[in-house]
Amino acid sequence: MKGTYLGEFEELVLLTVGILFDDAYGLAIVDELEKKTGRNIMMSSVHKALLRLEDKGYLKSRMGGATAVRGGRDKRLYILTEAGKKVLSESREMRNEMWKEIPKIVWEVTQA
Repeated sequence: MKGTYLGEFEELVLLTVGILFDDAYGLAIVDELEKKTGRNIMMSSVHKALLRLEDKGYLKSRMGGATAVRGGRDKRLYILTEAGKKVLSESREMRNEMWKEIPKIVWEVTQA
């Protein structure tokens, strides 16, 4: 397994694969990411992230059946691995702990 560093976009892609569960494929991931983030998402960026995440062992993929909507082409479906679930959980825990450590005064002070 390659390095375990998880970038922001990779984390968003992993979360989206989890959200889509049995229907996590390229275009569905792009559509969901755009809906959730309000950003324009490039398909190529998602494909690169999916490959990296699979190399890191956080995702597994398989070929799904062909559909008329896709012109008879198969789609590659992604699912979180145990390592992917673990890295997401660890990321959430770390962020939650860091949020808790921000003093309340930070939120009360207005800056000019």
